[in-house]
Amino acid sequence: MDSDGVSVPLIHEHLMMPCNDLRRGDCCERLEAISDGYYCTTCDFFVHKKCGDEASECIENPFHSNHPLRLGFLSRLQRQHWLKVVRSCDLCGKNIGDLFYRCEICDFDMDLHCAKYPPLEVIDIPEMHSHKLNLLKDRVEFDCDAKCGKIGYGFPYECHECDSKFHVDCVRYSSSEEVKHPLEVNHSYHSLHPLKLFMGQPPDYSDGKCRLCGRKIDDKLFYHCSSCNFTLDMRCVLNPPPKSVLDLKTHDHQLNLLPRLISFTCNACGLNGDRSPYACFQCDFLIHKDCFGLPRLININRHDHRMSRTSLIGIVNSVCGVCRQKVDWTCGGYSCQRCSTYIAHSKCATREDVWNGKELEGVPEEIEDIEPYVVIDDNTIQHFSHKEHYMRLNVNGLMCEVNKRCNACNHPISPQSFYGCMDCDFILHQNCAGFPRRKWHVLHNERLALVTSEVNIFGCSACHKIFNGFRYEHEDTKLDVLCGSFSEPFIHPSHPHHPLYCISPEDDEVCSGCNERSYHVLRCIEDNCGFILDFGCATFPQVVKHRIEDQPLSLCYGEKASGKYWCDICEKETNPNTWFYTCKDHRASLHTWCVLGDFMGLIPKSTIELWNISYEVVLNNSISRPICRHCKSHCIPPIILKKIGTSDPYFCSLDCIESFKRLWRAK
Repeated sequence: MDSDGVSVPLIHEHLMMPCNDLRRGDCCERLEAISDGYYCTTCDFFVHKKCGDEASECIENPFHSNHPLRLGFLSRLQRQHWLKVVRSCDLCGKNIGDLFYRCEICDFDMDLHCAKYPPLEVIDIPEMHSHKLNLLKDRVEFDCDAKCGKIGYGFPYECHECDSKFHVDCVRYSSSEEVKHPLEVNHSYHSLHPLKLFMGQPPDYSDGKCRLCGRKIDDKLFYHCSSCNFTLDMRCVLNPPPKSVLDLKTHDHQLNLLPRLISFTCNACGLNGDRSPYACFQCDFLIHKDCFGLPRLININRHDHRMSRTSLIGIVNSVCGVCRQKVDWTCGGYSCQRCSTYIAHSKCATREDVWNGKELEGVPEEIEDIEPYVVIDDNTIQHFSHKEHYMRLNVNGLMCEVNKRCNACNHPISPQSFYGCMDCDFILHQNCAGFPRRKWHVLHNERLALVTSEVNIFGCSACHKIFNGFRYEHEDTKLDVLCGSFSEPFIHPSHPHHPLYCISPEDDEVCSGCNERSYHVLRCIEDNCGFILDFGCATFPQVVKHRIEDQPLSLCYGEKASGKYWCDICEKETNPNTWFYTCKDHRASLHTWCVLGDFMGLIPKSTIELWNISYEVVLNNSISRPICRHCKSHCIPPIILKKIGTSDPYFCSLDCIESFKRLWRAK
């Protein structure tokens, strides 16, 4: 432990502060009688002390004896999207927290509570059931006979006499394992009436938020005054904010808390608030509680230069570089000292998906050489990934062999301009050769490095395609070079009149290119436009060569048509409202998947390992197309996988590999 906090690397990536908090732990989703724990202010992440101190990297558990269970935790960026997909403990059926034990091989999850306190094999709870209950050792699907009445799948308690079954968690709740809290409390911020303990959802007439901190009530335990419609969450009951604050870095005078619903504009960040500001009546100064102690100097993932805190923006008609909304120029915020017009709201700049939590005041700025190559002459370069030879520019990619591929993005060279090695087969698109060696990216809060070394395969964190070429990476975040090279504003030929920005959505959104839902999207911010692209569609090649046509195919962005369109590759109907590839005279309409497939990001002739099985990446360019081992159809995409060491080796897609794997396991 140091003066800045506690390092608990097994459970969280940031330093954490010792803390008392009555809310459920993000570790195990449970209430504990002793509320000591660790708290990360950057992520609003609370862990019970017992969960943190007793966590092990790997455990053996009798309910999953086949394999050890490994401790996993969600990073703050993963946490945002994980909430969209609720996962449950396979033992008790309860939603798991941000810490859990998992077997990747069997897709088996166990929450920390079940790992620490495994359920008793036999239990007797007369108030719940008249007979003894026995814990089944096999996973089954069942209807819970407790009050919840929900269908479960896991290890239930069963009554052998009457064949009743119960969730483990329903039995635990009935046995009073959950912590009990006072039914009423007298609170200093609401002296008129006592606050009563409520369970479940907040009343319909309330806004469902804590009066003091504004957080959504999501613990299912909170205190409320029905007469005054006044609600406090558990953490504000235990650790209420101070009634007055003197912080000279924020304001020259003492600030006092107003615990009421009131609309105001925060002088620190310029954004509107609806409750409980701190106020200086002498200066007519109002500030959000969360805007105290804002860092002076930071990096954000939307901008290449450092951003400094200012108490007055002073630039009329300025727009926030993060949310793209107007900034109140009479209030504080963050500005770039090099780029005079780049501004950000304080709350936007310090969001957990924008800022890495590091205060840079007093930290010297590193000057790095991010240029990817040295210019030798007008047509010759020496690229950092291929220092042993010079590379010469070729402006007409049509002269290149059809099967030549860029060593960075793995896409075919033709018909784009490229740099070719003067002594060997190493080759890069002109555009790919210019990607910087280090850069910031909107999907990660640390600077990413361009890595050119060989890799097995990885799933791109933006488009989720598999890839084994050049990549931008930092720790567990890996982006293929096309997704990794994204910067704002982004101009795409399908939407040339308005730029696109990566603005974090509250939920998955539908891409205008493929009509599929995605979480990481680029959007047009113009009113009533609604144009959205996911990273997969945004990085489709605009022009490709395919053996079905002599001339290059162009990406068509959909069109309104009354007749039917047919794909000349798979001979199935196409949807003209979604993107497709077409030839010069527009006679063809080819599915993007038929033209590109699932393995466009893989290097032909390379060997990869997928789910512990070795495959060779092969070009599907023979006269007789091979038969897919799973779907039994001729393989359509230009690149397919060949399983090594079998007589029936070919797979045309990831879906076919996954489906075949499931069928094989079922046998």
